[in-house]
Amino acid sequence: MLAPVAVAAPSFTAVLFGLSGCLVDFGAQARTLLGSDGRSLVSRDAQPFAALAPGAINALKHLKQHGIPCAWLDEYPSSITDQLAAPLSTLVLPTPAPTHRWPAPDACWQALMTLGVKQLDGCVLVSGDPRLLMAGINAGLWTVGLASCGPLCGLSPQQWEALSDLDRERRRGRATLELYAAGAHSVIDHLGELESCLADITLRRQKSEKP
Repeated sequence: MLAPVAVAAPSFTAVLFGLSGCLVDFGAQARTLLGSDGRSLVSRDAQPFAALAPGAINALKHLKQHGIPCAWLDEYPSSITDQLAAPLSTLVLPTPAPTHRWPAPDACWQALMTLGVKQLDGCVLVSGDPRLLMAGINAGLWTVGLASCGPLCGLSPQQWEALSDLDRERRRGRATLELYAAGAHSVIDHLGELESCLADITLRRQKSEKP
């Protein structure tokens, strides 16, 4: 049997990431710093939530090696995002807080403009927040949901590890359904699975599928 002929993969134009509950802050715990209105600050100390999420550094290094520009976006004020983003070093660019709250698409377009991107084709957004995923969809991007580390599961790393395997699967399953219901094109557990997910999106793009 002849070996299949490899087809050149379409390159990705850019990859955008949520910050809290995606690149850092497993479980999106920084939301506890906000008041009941979701905006006012209760505390400015976000350092306890600045730990890198599983697979984040490897995912960013992989994209950088392939020359794919990346940026993060978040709705939190800079007093929080500056602390959360500190461990990310120079691997990913920051973007300013959006003018309009998600799911308005302008935050995604603003992030792409920060990267100097001139086309939407081949742009991807990765997040565990349904509202940000909907913003990406409204902006015309491919979207990848994160089931375990975003606000839908909402547990700290310690709380997540303390769950039984069955409880983790239940929470992961519910989050996956909600992310697909929000319109995500793909859903993975965490960023350690991003490379294979992007390979799947590549195949879909080769078949002329559009976001």
